[in-house]
Amino acid sequence: MKKHVAALMVLFAAASWSMLFAGPEDDRMAFEKYFTSKFPETPKHDFINGIYSIDPPSREQWLEIEEFPPYELSIDAGRSAWEKPFANGKGYADCFGDGAVRGQYPYWDSGRKEIITMELAINECREANGEEPLKYGKGKLADISAYMSFMSRGQKINVIIPEDDPDALAAYERGKQFYYSKRGQLNFACIDCHGSGSGNLVRADRLSPALGHVSHWPVYRSKWGNMGTLHRRFGGCNRQVRAASFKPQSPQYRELELFLTYMSNGLEYNGPGARK
Repeated sequence: MKKHVAALMVLFAAASWSMLFAGPEDDRMAFEKYFTSKFPETPKHDFINGIYSIDPPSREQWLEIEEFPPYELSIDAGRSAWEKPFANGKGYADCFGDGAVRGQYPYWDSGRKEIITMELAINECREANGEEPLKYGKGKLADISAYMSFMSRGQKINVIIPEDDPDALAAYERGKQFYYSKRGQLNFACIDCHGSGSGNLVRADRLSPALGHVSHWPVYRSKWGNMGTLHRRFGGCNRQVRAASFKPQSPQYRELELFLTYMSNGLEYNGPGARK
């Protein structure tokens, strides 16, 4: 057992070190190899289910919850908001077609030189049609995102980092640096909990592996009692390690989303989801 743990620690250290100097695809392959080696009994495609992919007791509870998923009300609310016309007579469909577009986000906009997420695009659609933007963390925007994610289930994650665009690469690298940097009074990096710490108990909960982390958002968390976006969770993680958090859809969190989504390229979107 000790030899097995030691081998995994060496593999993770080597992967982390190589990722500091590798290109995006080398990063992704090392990232994937680490988690598939650490949890060899978990099929790669099942990592989209988070902790439920590696912990059988938790999976049993989750499957029971999925019989009457708490996010259904949010999907229904999102559908109603989707179908309600804007004051100018247009609607979200004029921006997004049938709404099954989760697989297109996030992406690097070379003209604007920034990362566009689906939640950002939802508000930009509203503003372009004379409507007020919605709050990014929860509420109506999370409901609309839940509906669009539900319509997009089964789409493959396929983030493209244009390697001939230095600004795109710089944004990707900042997202990677954020993920691996220690922060806060507790001096934790994202990867400390969801890489080397994945599968370990923290109080009564097990830490989920980072591979596939972005696939199931937005999420209904029992702790929240409602639906929340990925950036809401980013902020919560920062606060849990007693670090300053950024606003949802800040450049920092969009860069983090770009990096983390790229790490899960090839997996399927299966949101919205339910978590503790």
